[in-house]
Amino acid sequence: MAERREKKAAGSAGNTLAGRLARLGLRRDVDFVLHLPLRYEDETRITVVSDALPGVAAQFEVVVVSCDIVFRPRRQLVVRARDDSGMLTLRFLNFYPSQQKALQPGARLRVFGELRDSFPGGEIIHPRFHVVANSDADSAALPTSLTPVYPTTAGLGQATLRRLIDRALARGDLTDTLPADALAKLGLPAFSDAVRLLHAPPPACVLEQLESRHHPAWRRVQFDELLAQQLSLRRAYTARRARGAPQLVANGTLTQQLLAALPFRLTGAQQRAWHEIACDLAQPHPMQRLLQGDVGSGKTIVAALAMLHAVEAGYQAALMAPTEILAEQHYRKLSVWLAPLGIEVAWLTGSLKRRDKAVVLEKVGAGDTVLMIGTHALIEEGVMFHRLGLAIVDEQHRFGVRQRLALKEKGRFAHQLTMSATPIPRTLAMSYYADLDVSVLDELPPGRTPVSTRLVSVTRRDEIIARVRDACRAGGQAYWVCPLITDSETLQLQTAEDTFAQLLADLPDLRIGLVHGRLKGEEKAAVMAAFAANQIHVLVATTVIEVGVDVPNASLMIIEHAERFGLSQLHQLRGRVGRGAAQSVCILLYAQPLGQTARARLKVIFQSTDGFEIAREDLRLRGPGEFIGARQSGLPLLRYADLEDAALVEQARQLADTLLTDAPAIAQAHLDRWLGGREEFLKA
Repeated sequence: MAERREKKAAGSAGNTLAGRLARLGLRRDVDFVLHLPLRYEDETRITVVSDALPGVAAQFEVVVVSCDIVFRPRRQLVVRARDDSGMLTLRFLNFYPSQQKALQPGARLRVFGELRDSFPGGEIIHPRFHVVANSDADSAALPTSLTPVYPTTAGLGQATLRRLIDRALARGDLTDTLPADALAKLGLPAFSDAVRLLHAPPPACVLEQLESRHHPAWRRVQFDELLAQQLSLRRAYTARRARGAPQLVANGTLTQQLLAALPFRLTGAQQRAWHEIACDLAQPHPMQRLLQGDVGSGKTIVAALAMLHAVEAGYQAALMAPTEILAEQHYRKLSVWLAPLGIEVAWLTGSLKRRDKAVVLEKVGAGDTVLMIGTHALIEEGVMFHRLGLAIVDEQHRFGVRQRLALKEKGRFAHQLTMSATPIPRTLAMSYYADLDVSVLDELPPGRTPVSTRLVSVTRRDEIIARVRDACRAGGQAYWVCPLITDSETLQLQTAEDTFAQLLADLPDLRIGLVHGRLKGEEKAAVMAAFAANQIHVLVATTVIEVGVDVPNASLMIIEHAERFGLSQLHQLRGRVGRGAAQSVCILLYAQPLGQTARARLKVIFQSTDGFEIAREDLRLRGPGEFIGARQSGLPLLRYADLEDAALVEQARQLADTLLTDAPAIAQAHLDRWLGGREEFLKA
């Protein structure tokens, strides 16, 4: 009962004006100043009805001729009004008695809205209007600036927002945080001039330039936002380096034994990344490095070398992966590499039996087990390490900031290495990862065969099934990936279970397997093990196989409804083939009609196999927040800056370094304006 009352009280608080403003992050005057318009409406002039263009928003001054409630097909208010040039229909599907009263015949109105063709004459659905009194000069006067339309939330109208923002502009501190010489060098306007113009642009401003955010006033705001981000991330980097950490000094015995036993040589990129990591681990401050590379670039062996380095130095190491399939893949590969060196690798997931889990935890807690591989289970409360020196997080963008921190904090002074198979465009790395050291694997190991990509309509499904039959009869294996597990009422897509049933019927002489996220851990493991052992010819799967699955004999990938996947997902899935000597093919099955974004994605994935080029296009199509999961990463999302503007990002980075070194007070003032002390990610 008490809990219900607390929830009700919290809900009530959220429905107050303060609660609604808080949902938009509006607390301080400067928050209102930086709450900038989405678009603008031109109410500075009157358009005569006969000159109005359909589909274009405009303002009219008309006199009401009639006002009637009609019931065709539902109850609505229909107002006929005119100016000297023609008639206009105003239609209200929802209305209040006060509106009906204000819209009586003879009333003079200012009406704003988008005209659409109708019979007879033009029509506006739910126009914005106010009554103009001939005797009231203020009411009749036209605005002198464009009308801003702000981002808002339920229950918070534009008029209220405009009033509060005007007050903040009048009383807020708009003094510049940046030195005049820096502004002159960058060619940027003063902060006060920029924000005042953006909130109330004069009619002479080019509307397209404002709404596309290419106006010089927008450029100033974008630069300030990028600068605040760079300052906060660089400060986070400096703060981490000021903390103490064990110096993991190793003699290289185990790492040299592993390198000598491998059936391949490290690429130049792998050697470079390994050297950078080894140098970091030997420092007296915690390593915070991102290891990124394309599909199949060999991140796992670099991680194995780092873990061995920690063991040689007398510490434990742990690797956390987002799915059981990926975690088990790491466990099996590392066990094969390290068992001959006399090192036991422990395995911990949520599906592990309680008795087995207790044994693992006891050995890790006592320090008898030095390497641990697992899922989120590694960060559960009962997991205690004896001496954790290195925490590795794979596919780091799939974890929230608290989860990544939780593993690192299992060892009080642990070094951390995060890995990502999603290549990160340079501008994104400069902006979102300015607090990390970055190692890039930009070359693939020798012997990798290029994957041929084909775009095929679902109408040719029977041809694809025949191709799968021929490939498997010739000794190969195939993946068939679907976007859903079971039927969806809203998305009529070919589902994994439907596809599994269809392939069983169409390919009776082949062994078909099914794996998806709802299977129990041991069931998924059994299916994947059978596929890896060539006991299953065709694996029907959802995106649980997106990362970490390595079956060299599988050379054919079919992706069902490819238009429904993101670019990085398509690239990751395609990377499951091309791991053996056979020519590999990825077939993207698509259904018409294709939307503009889906068509653009499929064109990119068809034309390119370069992960960094694909990542750049993915960033352009999706935006940075979705690309790296920034909402769960703990990093502040950019509201106004464009990460494609590499020059502006670089200028912000350079000025941030200068201010932190030469003018820390100016840097702090700028951070206070933009973040207000909300730098939650400094510990990340």
